[in-house]
Amino acid sequence: MDIRVGFGFDVHQLDGDRDLYLGGVKLESDLGALGHSDADVLLHAICDAILGAAVKGDIGFHFPNTAEEYKDIDSKKLLAKSCEIVREDGWEIGNIDATLVLEKPKILPYIGQMKETIAAVMELDEDRISIKATTNETMGFIGRREGLVAHAVALIKR
Repeated sequence: MDIRVGFGFDVHQLDGDRDLYLGGVKLESDLGALGHSDADVLLHAICDAILGAAVKGDIGFHFPNTAEEYKDIDSKKLLAKSCEIVREDGWEIGNIDATLVLEKPKILPYIGQMKETIAAVMELDEDRISIKATTNETMGFIGRREGLVAHAVALIKR
């Protein structure tokens, strides 16, 4: 069996004029993420992890932020297409392990809904999706609530 691991990372600035979407879920927050799409850092990091594991480039290659067709797009569509690209090459997605880094809002109340949403989009069982969150202990741009980060690891197999 051929097994590979991919790593994904994404970062977006925070702004008061945008909604905050994480894991395909709209969160209650006074700040939202800036981006060409809906700026869902968690889904973007997962896209990069699975695409990278399959050696299929990254989210910017497949969905450039210069393309009008992706302006304000729901990142669940980007994730679904990323899964399709990987599966078309004969890969099966094993699991996802992801970590969000932000000061607010607290993520724990949303994790169940995020896992359910991601699992549905990726056509996986929820027990294959791990989502964790941490703060940056008020340090740096994350601590000042200027931005947020997501890290993701994906295992794929043939």
